[in-house]
Amino acid sequence: MTVHEHEHEHGVHDEHIDHAGHADHSEHAGHDQHASTNAMAASATLHCLTGCAIGEILGLMIGTAIGLATLPTIALAIALAFLFGYALSTLPLLKTGLGFAAALSIVLAADTLSILTMEITDNAVMAIIPGAMDAGLVNPIYWVGMAIALSAAFVAAYPVNRYLLQRGKGHALTHEFHGADAVQTGWRRFIPALASTTLAAVIASFILGGLVVSVADELGDESTTSQHSN
Repeated sequence: MTVHEHEHEHGVHDEHIDHAGHADHSEHAGHDQHASTNAMAASATLHCLTGCAIGEILGLMIGTAIGLATLPTIALAIALAFLFGYALSTLPLLKTGLGFAAALSIVLAADTLSILTMEITDNAVMAIIPGAMDAGLVNPIYWVGMAIALSAAFVAAYPVNRYLLQRGKGHALTHEFHGADAVQTGWRRFIPALASTTLAAVIASFILGGLVVSVADELGDESTTSQHSN
């Protein structure tokens, strides 16, 4: 083998190694991007779910307190779910200095399909669970049903948010503002920075607390009935 042929062979070999290295790097980058999209989709879904949960629970509390029938209570809960879902997404944008109209228009485009998917799933599951729709706040069936319905809503909305993110829509529209510095002047400095995980933990604790109170109320009623019968 001549020196030229030897150098050519080594050159081809080195080029092959470089090409393989680039392939490995591309594969690694693709994996990172895939994981990042999954994480963003989960965060976006949790964010929407928190707003929906606040609206659903608050709607039932108000409906029960003022004596609304089942259907008006459900309508109120759905309206409040959209309201709080949009609000939790709008506040961080306002904190970066974005105007209200501009922030709301972005949030409407980003969150509507996700919240709609959650509300359809949530109410469908609650309707399927016997007695959940008609149960009051002191009924364990309501809190168990709510936990199951919200979990199902998360599962249903996650692929929707992931699909939108992959196409540069949904929460991808608000993502560019998330890293922006908060405006620390005027009324905007009073806007709280609420992490989705913190809000979700509060909602989970509230649901658990509601379940504990309702179970205790049921046991108390049974104890009173037993004493009266004796």
